[in-house]
Amino acid sequence: MVDLGRIRHNLAILDDVQRRSGAKILMALKAFSMWITFPLIRQTLQGVCASSPWEAQLGREKFDREVHSFAAAFKEDDVEELLQISDHLVFNSFQQLERFRPLWQKEQGRVSIGLRVNPEHSEGAVELYDPCAPKSRLGIPRRDFEGKSVEGVEGLHFHTLCEQLFEPLERTAKVFEEKFGEFLPQMKWLNLGGGHHISRDGYDVDGLVELIIYFRDKYDLEVYLEPGEAIVIGSGLLVSEVLDVVTNEIDTAILDASATCHMPDVLEMPYRPEIMNGFSPGEKPFTYRLGGPSCLAGDIIGDWSFEKPLQPGDRLAFLDMAHYTMVKTTTFNGIQLPHLCTYEPESEELTVIRSFGYEDFRDRLS
Repeated sequence: MVDLGRIRHNLAILDDVQRRSGAKILMALKAFSMWITFPLIRQTLQGVCASSPWEAQLGREKFDREVHSFAAAFKEDDVEELLQISDHLVFNSFQQLERFRPLWQKEQGRVSIGLRVNPEHSEGAVELYDPCAPKSRLGIPRRDFEGKSVEGVEGLHFHTLCEQLFEPLERTAKVFEEKFGEFLPQMKWLNLGGGHHISRDGYDVDGLVELIIYFRDKYDLEVYLEPGEAIVIGSGLLVSEVLDVVTNEIDTAILDASATCHMPDVLEMPYRPEIMNGFSPGEKPFTYRLGGPSCLAGDIIGDWSFEKPLQPGDRLAFLDMAHYTMVKTTTFNGIQLPHLCTYEPESEELTVIRSFGYEDFRDRLS
C-alpha cells in the first residue's frame, strides 16, 4: 500500500529545494516505478532517470517530462532506441562514448551527452551498494581522462551515495571538484546522482541548497539530482499474514511475505525493516524469527519481539516498503505477488490498483 499523502509531504520538501536552488530533481525509476502515481509526482519533479530502454520508455509514456538515461554499458540497439526517447544520455566509459559517437552526433542539439565519473571517494557503508568501492565498474576515474577528448560532452554525472544525508554529499562534492573541476567550465550541466535522503528527518536541506547554488553560479551549470527513495520515503506498507508458527530452538513465524520474493534487499543489503508494533528481540515478552514461505532456507526476514504471541491469521505491517520492493519482486516458487494499492488519507480511500494471478506467473517464461 502506497500512502499518497506521504508522497505529497516528500514532494513538498523536494519542491522547496528546487525553488530555492534552481536545481531540477528527477525520479529514479530503478527505485520506484508505480506509474499510477506519476500524475501526482510530475506536478513537482522535472522528469525521470532510467537505467534501460524499458525504463526510459516507461518514463516517456507515463511521466512525459525529461528522460535521462544511463547504464554501465549499452548495446548498439540500446543507444539507437534511447536516442529517440531520452533528453540526456550518459556513458560510463570513453570507449562507449567513442564507439557510439556516429550515432549520438546525429542527435546533438536534441539529446545532451554526458559522462559518469568516479571521484573514488567512498562514503558507502556496504560495499555491494558503494559505487566508489575499490575496483568499481561504475564511473570513469580521473586518470582515464588523460589524453581523451570530451568534444561533444555537455555534462558530468556522479552517483556515489546510498540512503545518506547531506554531509557525505558535501565531502564527495569537494573531492569531485578537486579532480574534475577543470572540465566544468566546458559543461552545460552537472548531475549529482541519487542516494540523497532529502525528505528524511535530519537532512540538511539548507546545506544542499547552498551546494547546488555554489556549482550553479561558479560554473554556470544546470544542476540535476535524481533520488528515488526521497520521493517515497515512509509511504509504503507491506501487509503480511502469519501462516504458521514453528519451533526449533527459536519460535519462527512463517508469513505469506517472502524476503527473497518481496523484499530482496533484506538479504542483499542486508537490513532489518521496521514493523508496526514490532520491537527488537527480547524487548517485549514474545520474540519470533520471521520467515517466508519459500523453499529457500535463508528466506529469513529477521527477529522481532511483540507484546502478544503471534497466531496464524495475525497481520504484520512492514514499514517503508515502497522503494526497492515492487521493482525487485519475483515469483520464485510460484509465490504470489502482493496486491498493489494506494491510500488517499484525505478521503481515507484504499484502492486496489493491481492484483496478480496465476497467468502472470505462467506467462513470464513461456
